[in-house]
Amino acid sequence: MCYFTRIANIDDIPYITQIYNEGIEDKIATLETDSKTEKDMEAWLTNRSESHKVIVITDQRGKIYGWASLNTFNNRCCYSGVADFSIYIKRDMRGKGLGKLLLDALEKTAKKEGFHKLVLSAFDSNEAGKRLYKSRNFREVGTYIKQGLLDGQWVDITVMEKLLD
Repeated sequence: MCYFTRIANIDDIPYITQIYNEGIEDKIATLETDSKTEKDMEAWLTNRSESHKVIVITDQRGKIYGWASLNTFNNRCCYSGVADFSIYIKRDMRGKGLGKLLLDALEKTAKKEGFHKLVLSAFDSNEAGKRLYKSRNFREVGTYIKQGLLDGQWVDITVMEKLLD
Protein backbone atom coordinates (compact mmCIF):
# COMPACT_ATOMS: atom_id res chain seq x y z
CA MET A 1 0.00 0.00 0.00
CA CYS A 2 1.21 3.55 -0.75
CA TYR A 3 1.16 6.21 1.93
CA PHE A 4 1.32 9.97 1.65
CA THR A 5 2.03 12.75 4.10
CA ARG A 6 0.56 16.23 4.07
CA ILE A 7 -0.05 19.18 6.35
CA ALA A 8 -3.10 18.62 8.53
CA ASN A 9 -6.21 20.77 8.26
CA ILE A 10 -9.31 21.33 10.35
CA ASP A 11 -11.19 18.51 8.59
CA ASP A 12 -8.63 16.05 9.99
CA ILE A 13 -9.51 16.80 13.62
CA PRO A 14 -11.87 13.81 14.16
CA TYR A 15 -9.11 11.40 13.05
CA ILE A 16 -6.33 13.18 14.91
CA THR A 17 -8.48 13.14 18.05
CA GLN A 18 -9.30 9.44 17.74
CA ILE A 19 -5.65 8.48 17.20
CA TYR A 20 -4.45 10.67 20.08
CA ASN A 21 -7.07 9.18 22.41
CA GLU A 22 -5.84 5.69 21.50
CA GLY A 23 -2.36 6.82 22.54
CA ILE A 24 -3.71 8.13 25.84
CA GLU A 25 -5.58 4.85 26.48
CA ASP A 26 -2.54 2.70 25.63
CA LYS A 27 -0.26 4.61 28.03
CA ILE A 28 2.91 4.12 26.02
CA ALA A 29 3.60 7.59 24.65
CA THR A 30 2.04 10.30 26.81
CA LEU A 31 1.53 11.11 30.47
CA GLU A 32 -1.82 12.60 29.51
CA THR A 33 -4.66 10.62 31.12
CA ASP A 34 -7.79 12.51 30.08
CA SER A 35 -9.25 11.83 26.64
CA LYS A 36 -9.54 14.84 24.36
CA THR A 37 -12.61 16.10 22.58
CA GLU A 38 -12.63 17.26 18.99
CA LYS A 39 -13.12 20.78 20.35
CA ASP A 40 -9.95 20.41 22.46
CA MET A 41 -7.96 19.24 19.46
CA GLU A 42 -9.40 21.89 17.16
CA ALA A 43 -8.14 24.55 19.59
CA TRP A 44 -4.77 22.77 19.72
CA LEU A 45 -4.49 22.84 15.92
CA THR A 46 -5.69 26.39 15.35
CA ASN A 47 -3.65 27.97 18.16
CA ARG A 48 -0.26 26.78 16.88
CA SER A 49 2.36 29.07 15.42
CA GLU A 50 2.73 28.98 11.65
CA SER A 51 6.06 27.10 11.91
CA HIS A 52 4.79 24.39 14.27
CA LYS A 53 3.11 22.21 11.65
CA VAL A 54 0.99 19.10 12.10
CA ILE A 55 1.37 16.37 9.47
CA VAL A 56 -0.92 13.43 8.77
CA ILE A 57 -0.17 10.18 6.97
CA THR A 58 -2.85 8.80 4.65
CA ASP A 59 -3.45 6.05 2.15
CA GLN A 60 -4.32 6.75 -1.51
CA ARG A 61 -7.99 7.24 -0.57
CA GLY A 62 -7.10 9.84 2.05
CA LYS A 63 -7.76 7.69 5.13
CA ILE A 64 -5.65 8.98 8.04
CA TYR A 65 -3.49 6.47 9.94
CA GLY A 66 -1.34 8.75 12.06
CA TRP A 67 -0.10 12.23 12.73
CA ALA A 68 2.98 14.08 13.91
CA SER A 69 3.46 17.59 15.20
CA LEU A 70 6.26 20.07 15.67
CA ASN A 71 5.81 21.56 19.13
CA THR A 72 7.32 24.45 21.03
CA PHE A 73 10.34 23.25 22.99
CA ASN A 74 10.68 26.39 25.10
CA ASN A 75 9.09 29.82 24.69
CA ARG A 76 12.37 31.69 25.23
CA CYS A 77 13.61 33.15 21.93
CA CYS A 78 17.06 31.57 22.36
CA TYR A 79 15.40 28.18 21.73
CA SER A 80 13.45 29.22 18.64
CA GLY A 81 15.48 26.86 16.43
CA VAL A 82 14.60 23.81 18.54
CA ALA A 83 11.33 21.91 18.19
CA ASP A 84 9.89 19.19 20.35
CA PHE A 85 7.72 16.71 18.47
CA SER A 86 5.01 14.10 18.83
CA ILE A 87 4.08 11.09 16.71
CA TYR A 88 0.93 9.00 17.06
CA ILE A 89 -0.06 6.04 14.90
CA LYS A 90 -3.48 4.40 14.77
CA ARG A 91 -3.40 1.39 17.08
CA ASP A 92 -3.97 -1.26 14.39
CA MET A 93 -1.33 0.28 12.10
CA ARG A 94 1.60 0.41 14.52
CA GLY A 95 4.73 -1.50 13.57
CA LYS A 96 4.12 -1.17 9.81
CA GLY A 97 6.67 1.56 9.06
CA LEU A 98 4.31 4.54 9.19
CA GLY A 99 6.25 6.13 12.03
CA LYS A 100 9.41 6.22 9.90
CA LEU A 101 7.53 7.85 7.02
CA LEU A 102 5.97 10.42 9.33
CA LEU A 103 9.27 11.16 11.06
CA ASP A 104 11.02 11.64 7.71
CA ALA A 105 8.29 14.06 6.61
CA LEU A 106 8.44 15.85 9.95
CA GLU A 107 12.22 16.31 9.66
CA LYS A 108 11.88 17.78 6.16
CA THR A 109 9.14 20.11 7.37
CA ALA A 110 11.19 21.14 10.40
CA LYS A 111 14.15 22.06 8.17
CA LYS A 112 11.87 24.00 5.82
CA GLU A 113 10.46 25.89 8.82
CA GLY A 114 13.97 26.85 9.97
CA PHE A 115 14.46 24.45 12.87
CA HIS A 116 17.97 23.11 13.34
CA LYS A 117 17.24 20.53 16.03
CA LEU A 118 14.47 18.13 17.06
CA VAL A 119 14.08 16.87 20.62
CA LEU A 120 11.70 14.45 22.26
CA SER A 121 10.87 12.89 25.58
CA ALA A 122 9.91 9.21 25.43
CA PHE A 123 8.92 6.73 28.09
CA ASP A 124 12.09 4.83 28.87
CA SER A 125 9.98 1.66 28.63
CA ASN A 126 8.81 2.51 25.07
CA GLU A 127 11.35 0.32 23.28
CA ALA A 128 9.56 0.45 19.92
CA GLY A 129 9.53 4.25 19.96
CA LYS A 130 13.18 4.50 20.95
CA ARG A 131 14.10 2.02 18.18
CA LEU A 132 12.27 4.23 15.67
CA TYR A 133 14.14 7.35 16.77
CA LYS A 134 17.51 5.61 16.87
CA SER A 135 16.88 4.24 13.36
CA ARG A 136 16.56 7.87 12.24
CA ASN A 137 19.84 8.86 13.94
CA PHE A 138 18.47 10.39 17.11
CA ARG A 139 20.77 10.05 20.07
CA GLU A 140 19.88 9.47 23.69
CA VAL A 141 20.79 12.46 25.81
CA GLY A 142 19.85 10.84 29.10
CA THR A 143 17.04 9.55 31.26
CA TYR A 144 15.12 11.43 33.90
CA ILE A 145 14.39 8.98 36.71
CA LYS A 146 10.82 9.01 38.04
CA GLN A 147 10.04 12.12 35.99
CA GLY A 148 6.31 11.78 35.34
CA LEU A 149 3.35 10.35 37.20
CA LEU A 150 1.08 7.92 35.36
CA ASP A 151 -1.65 5.97 37.14
CA GLY A 152 0.02 6.63 40.49
CA GLN A 153 3.39 5.29 39.31
CA TRP A 154 6.47 7.36 38.57
CA VAL A 155 7.89 6.66 35.10
CA ASP A 156 11.34 7.29 33.68
CA ILE A 157 11.57 9.59 30.66
CA THR A 158 14.38 9.37 28.10
CA VAL A 159 15.37 12.53 26.25
CA MET A 160 16.59 12.22 22.67
CA GLU A 161 17.78 14.72 20.06
CA LYS A 162 18.85 15.11 16.46
CA LEU A 163 20.62 17.99 14.75
CA LEU A 164 19.09 18.70 11.36
CA ASP A 165 21.96 20.74 9.92
